[in-house]
Amino acid sequence: MLNAETPQLHETQPDSITVSGCWQVHAFVDGSLMHDISHELTRLSQRSHLQWNLSGISSLDHIGAQILWNCWGKQKPAHLILLPAQEAFFNRLAAANSLTIPKPKKNRLTSVMQLGMVVLGFLAHLFSFTALLGQLMLDLIQVLRHPGRAPWKEISANIYQMGFRALGVTALVGILIGVVLSYLSAQQLRTFGGDIYIVNILGMSVIRELGPMLAAILVAGRSGSSITAQLGVMRVTEELDAMLVMGIPHGLRLIFPKVIALAIAMPLIVIWTDAMALIGGMFSANIILGMSPHFFIQKLPEVIAISNYYIGLGKGVVFGAAIALVACHFGLLIKPNTESLGQGTTTSVVSAITVVIILDAIFAIVFSRVGY
Repeated sequence: MLNAETPQLHETQPDSITVSGCWQVHAFVDGSLMHDISHELTRLSQRSHLQWNLSGISSLDHIGAQILWNCWGKQKPAHLILLPAQEAFFNRLAAANSLTIPKPKKNRLTSVMQLGMVVLGFLAHLFSFTALLGQLMLDLIQVLRHPGRAPWKEISANIYQMGFRALGVTALVGILIGVVLSYLSAQQLRTFGGDIYIVNILGMSVIRELGPMLAAILVAGRSGSSITAQLGVMRVTEELDAMLVMGIPHGLRLIFPKVIALAIAMPLIVIWTDAMALIGGMFSANIILGMSPHFFIQKLPEVIAISNYYIGLGKGVVFGAAIALVACHFGLLIKPNTESLGQGTTTSVVSAITVVIILDAIFAIVFSRVGY
């Protein structure tokens, strides 16, 4: 039942609307009443040149004024009767409606300028990486002169974390790659009657290329991201700044142990990955081609030169040092916020894998006449 405080609309005369009652937010709690008011206002909004008389409103707040304002198309009608206290609400709504959101400035950088910024960014990374490499060389010379100052405990701990704890995943991937490579090679070799050459294919591809590459990619994703995240968290928690204040160098205590540990651990991981891949390929060849493991083991040293094995170990040393240096480089560049931490870790892993592929290509060119 309507009372004097209920929001009401009356068409007292043709093209003349009288608004009365309480037009405050608590008056519109009733859903059915709000539906009726909205329906009536929608109908009236389709009629132009109406005269609105708001002098009968007992109380008005911003919500009630906004409902009427929306009905008027967000502008005052030409014929409007207001009380002085009501005028302030509609003036504020008119002022708010006149505000315009500034358009974002267009990027006026040309393609040449964008290319220049990319080149400058690359040169900045190159300069920072060169400085990091130079500091590592200075720390290495200092350790060779004074072995007692070397952080042996940190090196040992990093070898355990980045080497021993990575044996499980590298073994699994190595066995699977050996099985897949042996199976695919056997299908083709059987067609031409060259079953015996599966030892050559597996030995050369695994020992010289796939073993070091698989180990490096897995370590880059596992240990490289861990190094970058560790240094990034130390930046966020201001531990790196605290170390400088206490006179503890970042290079000797943080960078040097990680690089040396990964350079030592990577050749061992390469040996482990090679062995697992060859074992997987050997058993796969036994099942598919009926080649006995004894024959496989006996034939392998005859068809694969020992120089290929040394090349694989050399790749492991270089790949390990490169992964650690790239991870430390991006870890030290992380800014003290969580967004930079995530971006830096992702960039570190992608860059480390890219560097590994580039170094592998260099090895392939330099040692193209060795081991064949």
